[in-house]
Amino acid sequence: MPNDIVLEMRGICKAFPGVRALQDVDFTLRRGEIHALMGENGAGKSTLIKTLTGVYQKDSGQIDIEGRRTAFRSPHEAQANGVGTVYQEIMLCPNLSVAENMFIGREKGVFVSWREMNRRAGIILDGLSIPARPTQQLRSCSLAVQQMIAIARAVDMQCKILILDEPTSSLDEDEVQKLFALMRELKERGVGIIFVTHFLDQVYQVSDRITVLRNGELVGEYEAEKLPQVELVSKMMGKELGDVEKLKNLKEAAEDGGTPVFEAESLSSAAGVRPYDFHIQKGEVNGFTGLLGSGRSESVRAIFAADKVTGGNVRINGKRIRIRKPKDAMKRGIGYLPEDRKGDGLIADLSVRENIVLALQTMHGFFRPFSLKKARAFADEYIALLNIKTPSSDTPVHSLSGGNQQKVILARWLLIHPEYLILDEPTRGIDVGTKVEIQRLVLKLASEGVSVTFISSEIEEMLRTCSRLIVMRDRNIVGELSGEDMTQSKIMHTIAGEVTQNA
Repeated sequence: MPNDIVLEMRGICKAFPGVRALQDVDFTLRRGEIHALMGENGAGKSTLIKTLTGVYQKDSGQIDIEGRRTAFRSPHEAQANGVGTVYQEIMLCPNLSVAENMFIGREKGVFVSWREMNRRAGIILDGLSIPARPTQQLRSCSLAVQQMIAIARAVDMQCKILILDEPTSSLDEDEVQKLFALMRELKERGVGIIFVTHFLDQVYQVSDRITVLRNGELVGEYEAEKLPQVELVSKMMGKELGDVEKLKNLKEAAEDGGTPVFEAESLSSAAGVRPYDFHIQKGEVNGFTGLLGSGRSESVRAIFAADKVTGGNVRINGKRIRIRKPKDAMKRGIGYLPEDRKGDGLIADLSVRENIVLALQTMHGFFRPFSLKKARAFADEYIALLNIKTPSSDTPVHSLSGGNQQKVILARWLLIHPEYLILDEPTRGIDVGTKVEIQRLVLKLASEGVSVTFISSEIEEMLRTCSRLIVMRDRNIVGELSGEDMTQSKIMHTIAGEVTQNA
């Protein structure tokens, strides 16, 4: 093995009952490089990482670290041997302090010096400019800060190999750039970094090489600067990008206007949403945009009464109504896919079938349960419609990939045939192909008369999907854009509060 290679995986195979997750996959990581591991959901990225770190045991193949044959039996063993991992879902304990989360499992001996642990944690937090105190409870931190703490924990382990699995999914742009600066510094120190992300622009900002997987097989390894972005997407999807180009035509077909389906006047909530006015027309796709913490998610939660509504009037199809709780919204034809699919969207221990029929069963009444035959028929119909990759409708939903879990929540709401659908970050943390599928589905629903409010951290995705944008800053609406004003520059200027004639 050449001296600059820190990790070499050859012929890795891994299968689960009914699923071939990896087939003869090769992967090489050099010292002092950032290597992007790319592929759609279900391509095998997470399985390859978990095989490396001892979560799974490979069926065949070999793994060498610094020329030494390796087969870790647990993530703890991998960590002890210099392999640090930060997963997409935050693997921390919200009831413990920030410092305890950073050092849990790493202190030796019976007695712990809390003062020393807090001191060391403070140095790390300050060094990474993370706005958290060592002694504060983790649950009091935002999702973005929790993610940065998880990264700080991994970085402080003096690792040879650092695996970052969707580390930026909960970070705003400033925090992303801080992380990238840290990654570049670690690269200069000789750390090999495996970077998994669905943000293509981020791949090209920091990556030296790119390995692409598709359907559990190796597509190829490429130098980032020699692989155009459009070719990367094509290799990940296994097809040309004609479907992406068709989105514009679908969007234009969906912009019909018409009678407002939902109207809110001076709507506010206990989550700190300041009174705002809002409306959406039949068959329209509009969106709330703004920086992290601007209030976009809290605003749509107020519409669905996911947070307690403290004021305002609501009309549906011109008729004044009261929505006090989510069940009221559901009965009025409103569906809501929340930002946090794990915490608010799915019941992880239930099956795909049970998660899909949940909303319809709630409206039907839990004392009037559907027969198993009928529930399976409902689930199977939408599994086929949305191309949800699952062995069966009885499979536990937690075993599905992130993109397929998102489709399960979509299926739940489509099953009740909503008149108005709210989608908060429906494409976060999922692959390019599934993103396109969801965007096409949104525009198709709009063309059939469904009104959709769409929220995404990716401005380009908002511009591709929405015909009108409500711009937010500090939990206030600061502008509304449509037509020729729907540009990235105009959005940025509106968020910043700048007035320009040439934006």
